[in-house]
Amino acid sequence: MTTQRNAYRAAILHSIADPKDVGLDNSYQFFDDGIIVVEDGHIVDIGETEEVLARQPKDISITEYEDKLITSGFIDTHIHYPQTGMIASYGEQLLDWLENYTFPEERRFKNPVYAHKVAKLFFDELASNGTTTALVFGTVHKESVDVFFEEAQKRKLRMIAGKVLMDRNAPDYLTDTPESGYEASKELIEKWHNRDRLLYAVTPRFAPTSTPEQLATVGKLLEEYPDVYMHTHLSENKKEIEWVLDLFPERDSYLDVYDHYGLLHKRSVFAHGIHLSDCECKRLADTESAIAFCPTSNLFLGSGLFKLPKLEEHGVRVGMGTDVGAGTSFSILQTMSEAYKIMQLQQEKLHPLKSLFLATLGGARSLHLEDKIGNLEVGKEADFVVLDLHATQLMRFRMHQATTLEEKLFVLMSLGDDRTVCETFIYGEKAYDSRGQIDEKKFAS
Repeated sequence: MTTQRNAYRAAILHSIADPKDVGLDNSYQFFDDGIIVVEDGHIVDIGETEEVLARQPKDISITEYEDKLITSGFIDTHIHYPQTGMIASYGEQLLDWLENYTFPEERRFKNPVYAHKVAKLFFDELASNGTTTALVFGTVHKESVDVFFEEAQKRKLRMIAGKVLMDRNAPDYLTDTPESGYEASKELIEKWHNRDRLLYAVTPRFAPTSTPEQLATVGKLLEEYPDVYMHTHLSENKKEIEWVLDLFPERDSYLDVYDHYGLLHKRSVFAHGIHLSDCECKRLADTESAIAFCPTSNLFLGSGLFKLPKLEEHGVRVGMGTDVGAGTSFSILQTMSEAYKIMQLQQEKLHPLKSLFLATLGGARSLHLEDKIGNLEVGKEADFVVLDLHATQLMRFRMHQATTLEEKLFVLMSLGDDRTVCETFIYGEKAYDSRGQIDEKKFAS
């Protein structure tokens, strides 16, 4: 961690509120010629260059960027690190896709050497796409989570992850028991939760792969450790929902299965939530649970169209998720583009400023971390990204046609990808530079 005070000068844009609550004009701050000042891993000043420099020491170190935009690091509220090696697997919907691709790949993570190799690649991909925080699935193997956290700790990342819990309807080589899953989760919580910037999520894969006995142990863990997260899947696929109701005929709905075992609380995050009733939406809101909107995987697996206005009408917290490997890109920018298209298919609009909120501050609120990350306010942890507005010849040409900030932001989210990310900063330190790529020596074992 650097103790030197450093300043970074460029156009600066960050979200400060949800547009649905305050209107578009009051939802962001923009400084056409701005400076962000960082010290000890935190933001200590931000604003127009002339005003900030008047408050800072005359000899402060300033890095200046041309044709760049600084914004808060992106937050991915649902992603699977063990599925990095099976991204872009052809031709299945959810349940067949799990059996044919996911489970065989996750078997390999019993080997910590392989898990470490993938973890390094996973974090490199996040950095090169400007993602600075993620809520992450491991595998059923305790080793996969230890390796994940060890690598995240080296990089000073704010990450949330957990061991997958499955005790039925999965291959024998990937199942645990209620007792073994509980004990391993407990050990991992004690070891990693609130260690540096790391946090733990109790992680049942989804209701069909856990018996009632195992779901009860998840509820027990949440009672014993009330500040840990709970991360699982919900109502992604219609056949999945039918299966859940067959397995739990005494429950009223898919969500009610989780609710019955005490799995809904303010740090519960459910991926997808495509096919939810009004009652389920209300219950999510009442418990302060969140939904991860995963547009690329929803389209890739043909799962359905996410109903953002319905969730927001009920007051449910929503963040953005790539859902790699069913999602086809680590890029939150590409994810924002697909989210826009999903809204279009429902005759709804997704304004670029709303997309920025979902990808940053909205994600932080979904994780109840908005006091630490999510935008560039003074006092927040210094996770930010430098975006190149002229990353490609087409983007450069298109940006010259754009006349407003909103139009430029829309071009950025429509045409942007990892090529757009110039630099990524983690806790005040540069973690990625597109000109020099990732510093391998910095993260060497």
